[in-house]
Amino acid sequence: MADFNRILAAVAFSPDAQGLMNYAAAAAGKLDADELIVASVINTRDVEAVSTISSMGYDVDGDNYVQSIEGERKALLDDYIKQIAFPSEKVRLIVKVGEPVEELLKITVKEQVDLMVMGIKGRTNLEYILVGSVAEKIFRRSPVPILSYRSENHAQRLRRSIRIS
Repeated sequence: MADFNRILAAVAFSPDAQGLMNYAAAAAGKLDADELIVASVINTRDVEAVSTISSMGYDVDGDNYVQSIEGERKALLDDYIKQIAFPSEKVRLIVKVGEPVEELLKITVKEQVDLMVMGIKGRTNLEYILVGSVAEKIFRRSPVPILSYRSENHAQRLRRSIRIS
């Protein structure tokens, strides 16, 4: 079996983010990982939307938006990290601005990640058909194995949706 020295936790700040962090930390501990990299991507689409609003004369600024969101995310990630069962000196934060799929894949390669842990987000069928999900795109393109996290509530909903004859 392969060594999993660097594990990447891709955090999208869903309501299940702390659960994802706990799960990634547990995996990192059981696999005796050297490092847990926690990554969050500020979507360029959101930054562009703020710039568009600014160009209409509203008092918002794309650069301030990015700095504000980055600061909020780092504070939340620090709180999540304080609650996990993995040594904090072996945890590193990365916050990027860009297209989430591309940035997560770049981080995976640049940081020589051995395993990625990420959650799934529910979408309506129409949204999924039109754009797909970040998780689905990562699963297709990732050069490393992916461990998919589901909260217990989500897992229960999925179990109820499966008909056993």
